[in-house]
Amino acid sequence: MELASYNPQRVVSLQPSATVTLRDLSLLDRLVACTKYCADVCPELAEYSPLIISDSWSAQAQQILAAHPDLVLASVPYQLDAVAEILKAGVRFLGLAPQTLADIYTDIAAIAGIMDANERGKAVVANMQRRIADVRQRTGGAPKQKVFSEEWGKPIIGSQPWVAELVEAAGGEFIGEPGKSTAAEDVAAAQPDIILAAWCGAGDRVPLEKIVEQRDWLQLPAVRSRRVFCVNDELLNTPASSLLAGLDAILWALHPELLPQPPGIRQISR
Repeated sequence: MELASYNPQRVVSLQPSATVTLRDLSLLDRLVACTKYCADVCPELAEYSPLIISDSWSAQAQQILAAHPDLVLASVPYQLDAVAEILKAGVRFLGLAPQTLADIYTDIAAIAGIMDANERGKAVVANMQRRIADVRQRTGGAPKQKVFSEEWGKPIIGSQPWVAELVEAAGGEFIGEPGKSTAAEDVAAAQPDIILAAWCGAGDRVPLEKIVEQRDWLQLPAVRSRRVFCVNDELLNTPASSLLAGLDAILWALHPELLPQPPGIRQISR
């Protein structure tokens, strides 16, 4: 007997990365509820008018269940009590916890698989791998530049491992331990050539001039050469195909001769 495939028709996304992947799979019409951050990274959602609900960290089970989903997509950190209520209600739940690019590819494949869109998922992953490999080839012969990239400012937290991989693909050497707290003095001791700031939830509003002064970084090579940049939050902190735009931003910061300034990155003004 042939088993019928499971193909969710009403999906709730608590994470922008999952929403981006649904967009890439041409499945936004299945999305019945998502977060305001999803709407920020996927303006195409305006066409479908999903309910706007709380994210994974502040998720409320009643909000989610009111959308009558047959699948909930989320990523760490979860609101565990809400997850328990979702599961008790019999709703399928797919929780993601990516750290590396390989994890992100696996997550895209998992979403594509459960949505019965395997071939489209493979195409999304192949495109990401091809673009990253192309950048790696273009920068392979250039001298390595030391790059510090942070996802939060107080305390200073280094960007995630997948960002470190993108930095390395663009010809950089990532300073510090990805995803871990560090001290301003330790960053200064490494003498970075380039500093990237992509604070979670801050969009493009990282106060570059203020932080380099407060951290006593004015004499660092990156600051003296004005190679300090704010990268829009969603370009580096959304583990999905949107990272390709983040890669373009990193590439421009390291090798401005290779491409025009892309959207989503700005340079320190002084």
